[in-house]
Amino acid sequence: MSDILNALLAEVGIARHSQWLSIDQAMINRFADATLDYQYIHLDPERAAATPFGGTVAHGFLTLSLLPRLMEITARPPIPQVRMGVNYGFDRVRFIAPVRSGSRVRAVSTVTSVEQRQPGQLQQISDIIVEIEGGGKPALTAVWLTQFFA
Repeated sequence: MSDILNALLAEVGIARHSQWLSIDQAMINRFADATLDYQYIHLDPERAAATPFGGTVAHGFLTLSLLPRLMEITARPPIPQVRMGVNYGFDRVRFIAPVRSGSRVRAVSTVTSVEQRQPGQLQQISDIIVEIEGGGKPALTAVWLTQFFA
């Protein structure tokens, strides 16, 4: 257990950037089908062009749902002896700027704390920023809780 704890503690304060990930209209359409959220700003290019967004935008929850993939494409050292890691939830999520169809996003994740919850179970808290390539504001910010089991 101490190997896992030491590996996680070594990550505290280090900002790690994922690779860029494209969000295209096909992905947005599939997310709409999965969630039954068919608001026109996501699906109708003509109507969405007349909004302040200037075109279709990804659902905020689509961007949030991409966090596991963005973490997967982030270069991080492996955590030894972890049997399982699970999403425990979020303390805060804010959707700051819309992600236009055709944009690329990446996550910047910084572990802020690690604590042992009980023997064999650790909890990690990370600050997450999802950046939009060429954008002045992030798409979202979040505080993400993850638990690891030895």
